[in-house]
Parts: sequence; structure tokens; C-alpha cells
Amino acid sequence: MLIDMKEMLDVAEKHEFAVPAFNAGSGQLLTAVMESAEEKQAPFIMAIHPDELSFLRDSFVSQVIYESNYSKLPIVLHLDHGASYEQVIHAIQLGFTSVMIDSSKLPFEENVKVTQKVVEAAHAVGVSVEGELGTIGDTGNNIEGGITKVIYTDPKKAKEFVERTDVDSLAVAIGTAHGIYPKDLKPELKMDVLQEIKKVVNVPLVLHGGSSNPDEEIAKSIKLGIRKINISSDIKIAFAEKLKEVIEENDISEIREPNVMFPECIKACRKVVDHKIDLFNDADKVKYFKLSK
Repeated sequence: MLIDMKEMLDVAEKHEFAVPAFNAGSGQLLTAVMESAEEKQAPFIMAIHPDELSFLRDSFVSQVIYESNYSKLPIVLHLDHGASYEQVIHAIQLGFTSVMIDSSKLPFEENVKVTQKVVEAAHAVGVSVEGELGTIGDTGNNIEGGITKVIYTDPKKAKEFVERTDVDSLAVAIGTAHGIYPKDLKPELKMDVLQEIKKVVNVPLVLHGGSSNPDEEIAKSIKLGIRKINISSDIKIAFAEKLKEVIEENDISEIREPNVMFPECIKACRKVVDHKIDLFNDADKVKYFKLSK
């Protein structure tokens, strides 16, 4: 069933695990995530970026809401990287239970002002808000955009930002980047920065750009307080690579039907989803939620 992000991450904080936020930008990817999460009894966040929503159209949200409400899993429907107040309000009207307002590229005071406005509107109707401070890097072709250089989150500014905006969670910049890293670039998270932020910030912390980072770094970040990790590129690449293989190895006229072409792609995607759920210590955590069903 659908819940809000605050409830989801409060449980994750108490039991020290991280919830995966999957950018499942199609019905097939949604199926992969739902099947794995059901099997592993893992709560998760269905994240949709405004660019994904534009492609999928608003009607896709109804599909996610239907799937969520007929599931016994706790699920959050989250707007990822909302770029404006208008985008956030549109998402709330569609039924999202959580929204992110990403004004991190603005000067600090402007970021605070925009985030405060979103929080006021969202909290009035029971919707959680994620803010961002610092800037996540960008490795190239990805929907989130971003910039190539990481600007690390200042712990003192993070404390002030949370206190002034009343956000429910905070995305921090500690060395990740959106997309898949080039082979010649080795990602490295600044664990000392994360530790300092955790000491002074009293809301759950979020890690964006979680694809392709070494598993040991991700696991350590969870031990140090990360409670939500965004995964987009990894699941999409697994799906696309298997689709390429299926098309190249078969007569397209024989496999043209989606129900013939996509099942193996869904299986390939599920392997990645399964791995992330296990890595984040998210499996078998449904038992900690008090659901009405």
C-alpha cells in the first residue's frame, strides 16, 4: 500500500537499513521491481523523474497507484528531482505521496526559500518532502542532469537548511554522480563528510547517484546513516542489454510481441533489483511496518 516517505524512512532509521528508490521508467521495469520486492518482502520507493513522467504520461501514475494499493508492501510514490514548485504541485495532484524539490543549483538562500514554499504546500496535504544541498555530479547521458563537478554538502549548512525548511529527508553530496561512471574514473565517497552531516542533521539522509558505486562503499554509507539510495542506470542498462541480445539473436518478426520480447529483459532487471535489495539490507523489512491491510 502507499505510504509517505517520512513513515518509510523513520522505520529505516530505527532498524538501520536503506530503502531503494528505483527509477522504473516503464511498465516493464515496474513489473521487475514489484516482483522482486514482493518475493523479498522489501519495502521500496517508486521514483519518477519529471522527464520520465512526461514520456510515460500522467496515466502511468494511475498504474503505479493501482499496483501499490493492491500490494501488501509499503511503497512510496516519489517525484524525483522536481525542478519547480509547479512540477511538485502537479505531482501532488496526481497522487504522489512524496516529492523532491531540487533547488541545489541555486544560491543557499534561494534554495531555502523555494524548499520552504514546497514544504508548506506538501505538508498541508500529508505529502513528504526531500530537499537537496550540495550538487551531485553527472557522468553523461542520464535524465537527472546535474553538473560534472561534485560540490560537497557543508555539514553546518545542512543543519541550518533542515532547521529552516522542515524537510523530511535530505539528499547530500558526498562524491556520487548520476549515471554510470566511465571506466577510467573510480568513484570514492567522502565518508568523513557523511559522518559530520549525520552528527548535526536530524532527518534521514539520501544518496543520489547510487548506480555503479562499489558495494563496499554503499554498505558503509548505510552503516553511517544513509537511509534512501536512488538506483536508475543499473536497472535500465540491465534491461536494455538483455533486450539488445534478444533482438540480435532472434528473428524480429517472430518475437515482435511485447509478451515474447520482454520477459527475459525483466528477469535480467530483477537480478539487479535483487542485488540492491540485499545490499541495502532491505529484504524482509516489511514486518516492521504497521499496514492497514
